[in-house]
Amino acid sequence: MGKKRYSKAFEIALSGIACAAASGALALGILSGYLVATGYIFGILALMVPISKGFYVGDFLAHIGTCILAVALGAASQFWSLVPFAMFFGLHPLVNALQIKFSINRWIALAIKALWFDATLAVAYLLVFEGVLGGEFLPEQFYAVVNDYIYVFIFTLGTAFFIIYDWFIIRCQKTVNLVVQRIIK
Repeated sequence: MGKKRYSKAFEIALSGIACAAASGALALGILSGYLVATGYIFGILALMVPISKGFYVGDFLAHIGTCILAVALGAASQFWSLVPFAMFFGLHPLVNALQIKFSINRWIALAIKALWFDATLAVAYLLVFEGVLGGEFLPEQFYAVVNDYIYVFIFTLGTAFFIIYDWFIIRCQKTVNLVVQRIIK
């Protein structure tokens, strides 16, 4: 039995629903100030829904729409908090799906995605923290060391974190695929 074909209207509707859910989650997360990571997570999960049906173009357009709507819903005042999602987190599940679809070597893909993630962290460091980390919780010497070696930390600890994150997102996509398959037949 062949793969079921869905209409373009179904792809647009599913992508639109994912876009609405993701942009709402992102806007709420960013505007609250404390729930940015939660907004990212719900946004990522929402954008995984079109991927579960193989709607890659729909997912990409939903990602663009999500970023635009999140800004329109109030995230414009803190757009820098949206940059990592726009640059990496919203697109990462799509890249994983395309990697699997086109049978790209997982080690080469992991290296490229890790560099992409590290570049996103570097941009976030410059935009969000304006190139300087500091605070009252730890001694000033600690922040001086971190700021002096931030790119070493980004490319070592960031890459180590990314490997775990990539594995987690792939598992999340498999779960979303199963849930969507049960709901939409």
